[in-house]
Amino acid sequence: MATILVVDDELGIRALLSEILTDEGHTVELAEDAAQARAVRASLRPDLVLLDIWMPDVDGITLLKEWGASALLTMPVIMMSGHGTIDTAVEATKHGAIAFLEKPITLQKLLRAVEQALAKPAPRPAPAGPGQRLDALSGGEQAGHGAYPAAPLIAVPSGPQAEQSFDLDRPLREARDAFEKSYFEFHLAKENGSMTRVAEKTGLERTHLYRKLKQLGVDLTRNKRGAA
Repeated sequence: MATILVVDDELGIRALLSEILTDEGHTVELAEDAAQARAVRASLRPDLVLLDIWMPDVDGITLLKEWGASALLTMPVIMMSGHGTIDTAVEATKHGAIAFLEKPITLQKLLRAVEQALAKPAPRPAPAGPGQRLDALSGGEQAGHGAYPAAPLIAVPSGPQAEQSFDLDRPLREARDAFEKSYFEFHLAKENGSMTRVAEKTGLERTHLYRKLKQLGVDLTRNKRGAA
């Protein structure tokens, strides 16, 4: 079993993840901010770090960069966020994260991400280069800068065809369009083609939604189920 450091400023998140991971037989260390995380990293050298992005003192991306620049990124790091975007995920993987978990984190995705991260071979120093990609939860290679070479996946919310891979070795606009297309196709499939419910779910007016789907080239006939 592994020693896992959980870094999150929310007490409830720390307690929940600690309980789950302890039940799985792991040793869990907790930190509520970057200062505590640095101390634990220095004294224990954890096998894995679960690192929240948004923290009040130093954010997770900054701490990740700091570890990478100091040659301390010798363990896999899984980033966590309740407000993450594809841009955030790309930024995280550029600086060494191997996976990105969207809050609220389901038990299944947490355990799978942890299992896959711990199954990776020992990290080897490697120079950063173009084509950095993100390993989400579907068995991709390791990603990132410094200790981890590039890898392919990013997770999207659970549901029909929820876990997909995105090639991030492309211009940002193309990557964003690919993500948005999959996002809307996911919701169309989930709502059986109901434009009304998709508009409500995504927070867009129907007219704007139609224009957006047309712009992205989404096939509206595939999930068409009649007027909605």
